[in-house]
Parts: sequence; structure tokens; C-alpha cells
Amino acid sequence: MSADVVESPPGALRIAGAEECHIRAVAALERLCFSDPWREGDFLSLLGSPNAYFRVALVGDSVAGYIILIHAADTADLANIAVAPEMRRRGIGAALLDDALAFCRTHGIAHVTLEVRESNAAARALYESRGFTAAGRRRGYYRHPREDAIIMARAL
Repeated sequence: MSADVVESPPGALRIAGAEECHIRAVAALERLCFSDPWREGDFLSLLGSPNAYFRVALVGDSVAGYIILIHAADTADLANIAVAPEMRRRGIGAALLDDALAFCRTHGIAHVTLEVRESNAAARALYESRGFTAAGRRRGYYRHPREDAIIMARAL
């Protein structure tokens, strides 16, 4: 097992670094969860990037979710997080977010930001439970359907 895998009992949730073999499933999950999805090539371009923290949540061999954090110097942006609809409300999103925040703490990242749909109450509650607070608004940020984004931020 590689050093960047969070150990867990067989069949349980595992958080691991994204690999090329995960990209097709990540892109399919992206299309399922978002109305303006990233393409497979977008995900592939992040593999091996020194400024991208790209992790997948695995249940067995299946991708149940993923998170992407883009970082530079002491700041990071949570660029994307998704959990398969049938796997939600099981702590997978929280586990991915906690993993990313732990990465930030151990790599000297002092400030994390993200954008979230104003109507996405479940995601906003998750972020708030991890210390994020509303820091601004991007009017009309999301296109399909048109909606404002709430900018959330957290100091570490």
C-alpha cells in the first residue's frame, strides 16, 4: 500500500491519491454531480502536478468521491469535491475534506478558500462544520442554472 493511502479495514472507505486508473470514474461522477462538468483531460492534467492535491474516496475498488485542492505558497483553493449521490450522508465528503485540511496543515498552508452554490445547504453545512465562514459572493458564478456562489474561507 502506498504511503499516501489512509489505512482502513477491508471494504471500508479508503482515501488515496488519484491515479490515471481513477480518471474515467472521477469524470463520470463529475458529470453526474455538476451541471457544468470538467472533462477527463482536466483531471488528467492534475495528476503529478506539484500544486494539486487530488484524492479519491474508494469503497472497495469503486470511486465514491474525490477532492481537488489547488495550492501555492501558503494558500489553497478547494477547486472541486464530489460524492456519488447514492453514497452521500455517510461521511465521505467530510473524510475527503478532513484529509485535504490535514494536508494543508502539514504543508504550511495557512488559508483555504472555496466557492459553493448558494442553494447547496448540505455542502455549506459541511464547510461550516469544519470552520469555514462566508467571506463574499460571486454574482452569477454558476451558469447551469445561473446562481451566485458563496465564497467561504478558513484560516488554519
